[in-house]
Amino acid sequence: MKEFYIIAATGCPTGIAHTYMAQEALEQAAKKAGVKIKVETHGQIGIENELTDEDIKLADAVIIAADKDVHAERFINKKIIDVSVSQGIKNAEKLIADAIAGKGEIHYSAESEKVEETKTEKNGNKIGHKIYKDLMNGVSHMLPFVVGGGVLVALSFLWGIYSAEPGNVEYNQFAATLKDIGGLSMGAMVPILSAYIAESIAKRPGLVAGFVGGLIASNGGAGFLGGIVSGFLAGYVIVLLGKVFAKLPKELDGLKAIFLFPVIGVFITGLAMHFLVSPMNAVNESMMDFLAGFQGSSPIVLGIIVGCMCAFDMGGPVNKAAYVTGTALLAQGNFYFMAGVSAACIAPPLITGVASLLYGKYFDPNDRNAGLVNIILGSTHITEGAIPFAAKDPLRVLPIMMLGSSIAAVLTYIFKVQVPAPHGGFLVLPIVTGKLAWLGSILAGSVVGGILLGELQKRKSRK
Repeated sequence: MKEFYIIAATGCPTGIAHTYMAQEALEQAAKKAGVKIKVETHGQIGIENELTDEDIKLADAVIIAADKDVHAERFINKKIIDVSVSQGIKNAEKLIADAIAGKGEIHYSAESEKVEETKTEKNGNKIGHKIYKDLMNGVSHMLPFVVGGGVLVALSFLWGIYSAEPGNVEYNQFAATLKDIGGLSMGAMVPILSAYIAESIAKRPGLVAGFVGGLIASNGGAGFLGGIVSGFLAGYVIVLLGKVFAKLPKELDGLKAIFLFPVIGVFITGLAMHFLVSPMNAVNESMMDFLAGFQGSSPIVLGIIVGCMCAFDMGGPVNKAAYVTGTALLAQGNFYFMAGVSAACIAPPLITGVASLLYGKYFDPNDRNAGLVNIILGSTHITEGAIPFAAKDPLRVLPIMMLGSSIAAVLTYIFKVQVPAPHGGFLVLPIVTGKLAWLGSILAGSVVGGILLGELQKRKSRK
């Protein structure tokens, strides 16, 4: 008798932690259920453990646990269970059981080789998840540009704040070159975001229209909000054009891809963005000014907002909203906002580490070891390591994480710390303005949160 065979694909926006945590959870759940599984990962370094045509042909079920595009159109005539990457981590055993039970929907048919709208996709949650996946596909491709460019710009400040200005006594040719290179990388942020949102919606034909729309948004000052609008606009313009030209002879498919879609898609998207860029610019600037305004007037309120957002879903959409806002402000030369975001993102895994160190005997060996590993993850700005702790008792653990992150962010804003790099954790400490204040702020939030988490675990253990 043929062994039941499941194939899966996992991917998260950053491609650092969630992707591989979901892979491990699904593999362990499949082993426990006694079925065979192969999990393809879409991480930041690319596709690993890639599914072959033979794998897809032999598969009895498909699980997609991803918040980005994983090329699901490959799975023709296969029942697909499509969930967020966090569900792949939290509910791996249920997903495997559902796959064995034959649950899921066929989204792609051999006849049309196009997405078929299914009953489940009419569900609001499914539509919302699709929009989120399209958005996160853009964010995941944008992040390397932001991180690479941001760190290079930050390194240029090692020679002085004005080291890239030729007329200043601090001017240094190498520092100026670093800042120019980093600035170009950061400048590509919005076009790349827009291009890959459109690519997620309309595949490769959407890429060029999305990129051009993103350039218009970036040059017009509409920022990342404009990039999001242009990405979705370009993607659906190409989808609409596909329907309009659907009845053209098959022989003209090449003409559609290389001529009709790029020319008409770029024209419609560009023309629409030409009119949208001004109001989007006003909205973008208002939002940035609103958040940045809290820095001086109400650092406590801003710190609480940022802390709660970053710790609420640790790598999810709420966390990413704060992070993307921070990177956008960073590109505008505001290094204060990102300091609080970084502190709030670093704190949750450190909280679990502190709890494991001070209250180790109340945790089981796996959690204790995970907490110690989280000290390393947190120190490098990887928030996702705290998810397993929160998943076990979210109603009590998440408020503790949010409190610890809020303390770290509030203190960071009070001390007016500046962090000119969007990622890296303590690795970017040499270029932080207010190093000791930043470290102290993060440690304060982590210790308070760690003690509360430890006391919670102590009570649960005694019961």
